[in-house]
Amino acid sequence: MSAKRLAILIVPVLVAILCVVPSAWAQKNDLSVTAGRTFVSTETVPSSGYPVHFGNPASFEVDYGRLLITKKIFGLTAEVPVAVYPHMDLNYYPGGIPRNIGAVFVTPSLRLNIFSGDSVTPWISVGGGYGRFRESSSLYYYGTNPGPTGTNTGVVQFGAGLDVWFWSTWGARFEARDFFSGDPALDVTTDVTRQHNYYVGVGVMHRF
Repeated sequence: MSAKRLAILIVPVLVAILCVVPSAWAQKNDLSVTAGRTFVSTETVPSSGYPVHFGNPASFEVDYGRLLITKKIFGLTAEVPVAVYPHMDLNYYPGGIPRNIGAVFVTPSLRLNIFSGDSVTPWISVGGGYGRFRESSSLYYYGTNPGPTGTNTGVVQFGAGLDVWFWSTWGARFEARDFFSGDPALDVTTDVTRQHNYYVGVGVMHRF
């Protein structure tokens, strides 16, 4: 299943869950949608000495959170960030790698907010879960990709951000997350076995 198709399946499920949330949960739940870009560091192929460059594609994230406990200025929330970049171009001078990749990451996490309940609240997050890469069926330059066109991986998530509640139950979110995953199937061996997928985004939030 491609990253785009998996995202299409996941988002409606999250919406359906939110529609049946009991009213007793009021004001303890939050839902955010952000958009931004994902950055992956250049990797080197030792056998050729040439680098593999990754594009910086438009990306988005949907995150559902449930407040578990508050203690003084702190609030602990269970959250499920779902991050997607549908299309990331690759560049490798000798060729022979997929033309592009896509990815989806689903990482149940714990988020610690500082000044929880205030209008401005910074936070940090950590968790882990599942990732799925979609490798292009065509190769960079020319040819058909002989390797896998779908790769599963475990993912560790680290994040930090700032929530600003500007009106009643609506706010803005600024966030940066690192989805530390395995490598996609590039049909070449690089100098790393895991990669950092850095997501930076901004968007809106709603709590209920």
